[in-house]
Amino acid sequence: MRIALYEPEIAGNVGAVMRLGACLGAQVELIEPMGFAWDDRRVRRTAMDYIDHVTVRRHAGFDAFREAVGPARLVLFTTKSSASIYDFAFAPEDILLFGKESAGVPVEVAEACHARVRIPMRPQVRSMNLATSAAVALGEALRQTGMLPG
Repeated sequence: MRIALYEPEIAGNVGAVMRLGACLGAQVELIEPMGFAWDDRRVRRTAMDYIDHVTVRRHAGFDAFREAVGPARLVLFTTKSSASIYDFAFAPEDILLFGKESAGVPVEVAEACHARVRIPMRPQVRSMNLATSAAVALGEALRQTGMLPG
């Protein structure tokens, strides 16, 4: 199971997702460009020493990412889907894809994904924080596939 972040804009979110990946055993794929300098100390501050326990791969863009991951199934998490993550059947090789904080993913990226799902939430709110969404999604995907650690 892998988490992919499409053009993330906030270093703290990337650090938190890296820490999540370290704790739950998920590789993190970062699709550039990012909205901050990679050597930004905020990433390390958020990820802390967990950064040494997660595999992180950076990709020069979406096409480079697709080439690197091959035929793996891309599951896009988007508020624009009506399909709940709790009704979706995850597979161990899935890549859970999350868009940039301010705009999600462009239409062509969404159309390149094998599935689009959403985390159910109250209609009065727009969306969850990126790292929170990744935690909810990864937890459910690992639970379904019997891959939760410990």
